Amino acid sequence: MPIEIRELVIRATVTQEADSAKGMAGAAASGNNNVSASEEIINTCIEKVMGILKEKYER
Repeated sequence: MPIEIRELVIRATVTQEADSAKGMAGAAASGNNNVSASEEIINTCIEKVMGILKEKYER
């Protein structure tokens, strides 16, 4: 039985550090984006669902 998603809510929190240039370079270099494992799994699932919906509507 297919599941139909009528509404999808995505929330994001953006913070700015005092020295944003160093903070951005350090985060990019280390690969640490302060995302927990469960949030990463949720983000991956959201991306896959959105991809499936996009393919469905392109047909």
